[in-house]
Amino acid sequence: MQQDIRGSGRPIMGSAAGATGPLQLWGGVECTINRLADRYVDQIVLSGHDRRSDDIDRLATLGITALRYPLLWESCAQAPDPQAWWAWHDARLERLCALGIRPILGLVHHGSGPPATNLLSPGFVTGLAEHARQAVQRYPWAEDWTPVNEPLTTARFSALYGHWYPHLQNEQAFWNALLTQVEAIRAAMVQVRQVNAGARLIQTEDLGTTTATPERQVQADFDNQRRWASWDMLVGLLVPGHPLWDRLAGMGFSDRLQALARQRCAPDILGINHYLTSDRHLDHRLDMYPPHTHGDSGAGPIADVAAVQISHESAGMEGALRACWDRYRIPMALTEVHNGCTREEQLRWLVEAWSMAGRLQAEGIGIHALTAWSLLGSHDWDSLLTRSDGHYESGVFDVRSHPPRETALAPALRHLANGGLPDHPTLRHAGWWKGHALIGHTDVGAAAGGMVAATRPLLIAGFTGTLGQAFAGACRLRGIDHVITRRDQLDITDPASIGRILDELNPWAVVNAAGWVRVDDAERDPAACMAANHAGALALADGCALRGIHYTAFSSDLVFDGLLERPYVESNATAPLSIYGRSKAAMDAALSSCGQRALVIRTASFFSPFDQHNFAVHLISALRSGERFRAAADCWTSPTYVPDLVRTTLDLIIDDEAGLWHVVNDGAVTWTDFAMQIADAAGHDGRLVLPTPMRDMGWSAPRPRYAAMTSERGVLMPKLTGAIERFAADLG
Repeated sequence: MQQDIRGSGRPIMGSAAGATGPLQLWGGVECTINRLADRYVDQIVLSGHDRRSDDIDRLATLGITALRYPLLWESCAQAPDPQAWWAWHDARLERLCALGIRPILGLVHHGSGPPATNLLSPGFVTGLAEHARQAVQRYPWAEDWTPVNEPLTTARFSALYGHWYPHLQNEQAFWNALLTQVEAIRAAMVQVRQVNAGARLIQTEDLGTTTATPERQVQADFDNQRRWASWDMLVGLLVPGHPLWDRLAGMGFSDRLQALARQRCAPDILGINHYLTSDRHLDHRLDMYPPHTHGDSGAGPIADVAAVQISHESAGMEGALRACWDRYRIPMALTEVHNGCTREEQLRWLVEAWSMAGRLQAEGIGIHALTAWSLLGSHDWDSLLTRSDGHYESGVFDVRSHPPRETALAPALRHLANGGLPDHPTLRHAGWWKGHALIGHTDVGAAAGGMVAATRPLLIAGFTGTLGQAFAGACRLRGIDHVITRRDQLDITDPASIGRILDELNPWAVVNAAGWVRVDDAERDPAACMAANHAGALALADGCALRGIHYTAFSSDLVFDGLLERPYVESNATAPLSIYGRSKAAMDAALSSCGQRALVIRTASFFSPFDQHNFAVHLISALRSGERFRAAADCWTSPTYVPDLVRTTLDLIIDDEAGLWHVVNDGAVTWTDFAMQIADAAGHDGRLVLPTPMRDMGWSAPRPRYAAMTSERGVLMPKLTGAIERFAADLG
């Protein structure tokens, strides 16, 4: 585009050239304050950042040079003590500066302003301008500002789709909301630049491309024009002759558009936020897609789905950057790089984005920085913040631990900051959006001619067990090279067998899913149980320690005596009642004191639709046949959904986590209550469940009356109620 798009006489940095200098690493904390009816939801409060004074120092260890940081209008306006609110920010911004990190100050992040205003009110413009005036007078040295984050996305969700306040669903309201935010951006920057003439506008937007079937191409073409609207307004391009002009002028917006064109406020940096869901595909064939994707485009029914789920050939992040550079020739930054997925997929997305940005920079495309987003994770974005389900996506840190726990993304960022690339073994394969599910794996139990692994695999001991097979299945889905062994290939009670396979495969981590699992039989053969669960587990751990290999073992709730009568945590003393419990308690104690890279997962009461040998499946089988089913009414436990357990454990392994963790679904129930909840979720008659005293269950081994667990290190698993619902859906 050849038109001069410089705003108000301010030169655009590098407007005719690409980026100079190395790619910068920025960071950001998810800080949305969005309004649902009369309720405000604050991500800073949900993450606990408002209560932790040491977070800034924690983030500084990552090597970032700038931090997108909130100075949010709604939070300030509703603070009980405004002076204390400003003082809170004074301390954190002062600390950022002392650590050499440049703040990028955000004033509204998916918000609609304080209660007295909204996105369609002129008061939004004047109010934000006043907040900007107060902010810049307090921080006149601040160089970088984002007055409103993603105005087009916010307008869509608030005024076109009705998700957020003011919950409208018409196109005229959408354009009004967008114009109001753009006017507020300009008014805020006027106030900022009256104090700091050199202040830069870093304007963010979610940028993707829409494709469609021929029957819905008109809508796709419109969406691909609309995606530029906020930036086009700021740089003065949305004037007569623009593809959207007649539509907006017909709605009565011509005067406001012309005023913006006369008083341009072109961004100094365009902040591109691109997610795996940013590219969309529109299809008229509704029967091919689930009901929640269905809608109406105005030209007929439509299914709106993430394009990457349809084809691995979507434009993607690189396509968004190239299109933006071709249109504006304004310097760019990736201002939100985050993938709410499993840990290795988060790593793959980060490294792919960094490598791609560096490649484009080398071509002369003006990409200056990459922002690791959601450093403290985010809450409930899976429902677009429309529900408060407590669904947490961890980021570079996991705030469910106290203090926040580093994930594998933290050392990866340090590698990038130091000019290198992470070398985690899971990075050998591309992310799922590149089709890694097609890449092969090795199951030793099914392989002919011995054990073959193309790279350092994850070694899983326990081919015949529920847990071993669940880990192998998860690795296949997640594109993690793995080897799973039978006992004749790895005997954990034989140090020579352990040494041979570890030397042959050179795994990066070992998961011990083998061992004795028959609780009642252990009473009749205690020596065999202790040999497998204690001596064998330690022998495998020692072999891993000798070679610097991460090791994971599994313990049990049966290490407790049940006298506590509140959920047990990791620091509670063990006092097992059974032989099986003693074997696990002995293993726990030995591994906890060895000081090596050993992760001990204490868990309980497996249930899964993918295994026929568990309480829940046996229950459903009986209920389907109309049979009565006995369940202990006076024995409490914390049932654990195996898919959740495996996902969480794999993430901890990738994070190189060690020590003892309680990993169970969040909840405590009797076996009778558990059975009743499963019956209800699966649509069966719960009256067939027969509450039974423990003494009448026919168990040989003594059980603790109360063995529910939780974690003092961080509750990492979803709630039990949701796990039961997913079990019923997967089984049904």
